[in-house]
Amino acid sequence: MNHFLAVFVFLCFIPTSQIQAQDVIWTTQSKNSSESMPVGGGDIGLNLWVEKGEVYLYLSRSGTFDENNTLLKLGRVKLKFSPNPFAGNTFKQELVWKDGYAQIRGSNIQIKVWVDVFTPVIHLDIKSKQKITTEASYESWRFEDRITKGKENNQNSYKWAPQGIIKTFKDDIAFKNNGIQFYHQNKPETVFDVAVKQQGLEDRKTNLFNPLKNLIFGGSMQGKNMIPSGNYAGTYLNTPFQGWKLKSKSPGLSEEITITLNTSKTEIPDWERELYAVNLNSNQKASIKWWNDYWNKSFIDISSKDERANQSSRNYQLFRYMLGCNAFGKYPTKFNGGLFTYDPQLTDSTLNYTPDFRNWGGGTHTAQNQRLVYWPMLKSGDFDLMKPQFDFYLNLLKNAEIRTEAAWGHKGASFTEQFENFGLPNPAEYGWKRPAGYNQGMEYNAWLEYEWDTVLEFCMMILETERYDHRNIDGYLPLIESSLTFFKEHYTYLAKQRGAKALDANGHLVFYPGSGAETYKMAYNSTSTIAGLKTVLERLIEHPSLPEGKKKEWAEMLQMIPPMNFRQFDGKTTISPAKVWERVNNTESPQLYPVYPWGIYGIGKSGLDTAVNTFKFDPDVLKFRSHVGWKQDNIFAARLGLTEDAAKLTTEKLKDSGRRFPAFWGPGFDWTPDHNWGGSGMIGLQEMLMQVDGKKIFLFPAWPKDWDVHFKLHAPYQTTVEVELKNGKIASLKVLPESRKADVKILIKQ
Repeated sequence: MNHFLAVFVFLCFIPTSQIQAQDVIWTTQSKNSSESMPVGGGDIGLNLWVEKGEVYLYLSRSGTFDENNTLLKLGRVKLKFSPNPFAGNTFKQELVWKDGYAQIRGSNIQIKVWVDVFTPVIHLDIKSKQKITTEASYESWRFEDRITKGKENNQNSYKWAPQGIIKTFKDDIAFKNNGIQFYHQNKPETVFDVAVKQQGLEDRKTNLFNPLKNLIFGGSMQGKNMIPSGNYAGTYLNTPFQGWKLKSKSPGLSEEITITLNTSKTEIPDWERELYAVNLNSNQKASIKWWNDYWNKSFIDISSKDERANQSSRNYQLFRYMLGCNAFGKYPTKFNGGLFTYDPQLTDSTLNYTPDFRNWGGGTHTAQNQRLVYWPMLKSGDFDLMKPQFDFYLNLLKNAEIRTEAAWGHKGASFTEQFENFGLPNPAEYGWKRPAGYNQGMEYNAWLEYEWDTVLEFCMMILETERYDHRNIDGYLPLIESSLTFFKEHYTYLAKQRGAKALDANGHLVFYPGSGAETYKMAYNSTSTIAGLKTVLERLIEHPSLPEGKKKEWAEMLQMIPPMNFRQFDGKTTISPAKVWERVNNTESPQLYPVYPWGIYGIGKSGLDTAVNTFKFDPDVLKFRSHVGWKQDNIFAARLGLTEDAAKLTTEKLKDSGRRFPAFWGPGFDWTPDHNWGGSGMIGLQEMLMQVDGKKIFLFPAWPKDWDVHFKLHAPYQTTVEVELKNGKIASLKVLPESRKADVKILIKQ
């Protein structure tokens, strides 16, 4: 297997930084798409590989949801050359991630693949030392309607409960303007209409936001010296496809191929006008500058005798590259593969489906997983990248409020744990076989019932962008306030259904039934809910532009939040996941959510011993511990200052994936490449290096002294901290603004 391993070279990174970039270099071709390399920019992701002398690219873009809410790929491109420059032993494929592009070299040929960060155009720049004939083909498996059966419906919103025959409808593909034009136009009837009817909201349908209606997405491919050259058919990994081919007018020394993409809610003539109006002559300099600025904004570079540590920092950077490819997406990066999924049978040999497949859906939002993709962006300073995730919730606010009012007659936005990109529960999770009279607002699902509180983490992220970067978040305040209102209104409503009193004997809300993540079900006063509400309310009250009347209202609600509960093991006091619960359904540890993300317990705070006891002695926490997928034990350990545990769990999480590209982890509990696996790894590494508490900045709270490191991370109040640690000593410390240096406390022993 040695010839499949990546070779890493050290190059000068960016003049303003000492960090060393480690470009990914492969010196042999790939077996198949699972050995592909991620390339992208703006909101476009490519899987790039060379197989049997031919160059392949999968095309993906944020927001390409079909009628069934599958996140469709935009096809596959194949490049073929005559004579074949890859017939000999000369081969090199390199991801130059500091500049955001990839290049492939063969005998006498160089192919540069890059995506314009600011314009939806993919560039394939080919240069040869001898005249060659180039064939550029567009391949599609959606050349005809395809019925999706069984587990294949896990790629859409019907999952295991399709109602009738489900089809992925064919695309329109044709030669046009000396190129190839391709698009998917959603049919008038979509899963939105099915869910609205299922959930009893047809009388309010015209008021609901529908992201799938009139949606068209696709693009065109053209070459400067290329003309249409016919069609062909084939099969790739059991999936039949048809191809449309462009060919050089005559052999030449260079070729420029561009693939322009367009996604729009409009009609075909307007979509085409938009597509062909895109400027194809963009200069790569602006995109390179964007990537250089991205890397200079923050980084973590470890140099250690411990190869696990070195892998962790390299893969941290590679995963952050993948996140940067959706910096300007209309939709957030999906936890279950992002823009870089590939043929599913290469992840699970039993799933012989098309490249459109990913487990856990395309337009379905699973909040517990998504949060881990976005939390690390605070310390990495990637505030712009967080906007698509925040806007996702904001765009669905009205739908969530309409749903609440229709089901229960009270105010507030009810965001379920797993919901669609139109704000309603996933239809399969909502349940088709529901008991007569079962409440309209409830999901009939053992894992998801009464789990409402993950939205609070996104509310907190929004509040934190104001604290970290002084962002104006006033436009998001209605989302935060409506999410809080739901808890007050709904649990008052439920209490009055049970009896005469809305509050308990101490004047507190009673959060029953509730849920501790997907794990502690039918919970009474779930700790994750209490910690989330308490923290978000405290932060909202501090918001400078909140009117005094509102501050008073939220301060009153804060007084109504009950205290957390505790239990003992071996005489040690630990945080309880709730006051009581009926069953354990999953393997999360929400009893440690007061540690992360809520920060109620941590370094320099009271009660730290109780939180450490929970990590060390709670039998469920011990039983559930793992580095796989969305597990966040590495983060808990770092937040608690448990250096040995944090180092072990974080390096396990961020070690090479076992696939050709080191950061293609998974499938874990979800899919490959597993983005909540990568995100939780990033968070753990950041928290080992730097933690914040108000204005306090703690450096190296859980850091092995023998790991040399140079890092730059962001802290609250528009602060950056850049540190070099060598041989256990601080070699340099740069804090901007300098006035914040007084707030820094170094915890590693000098």
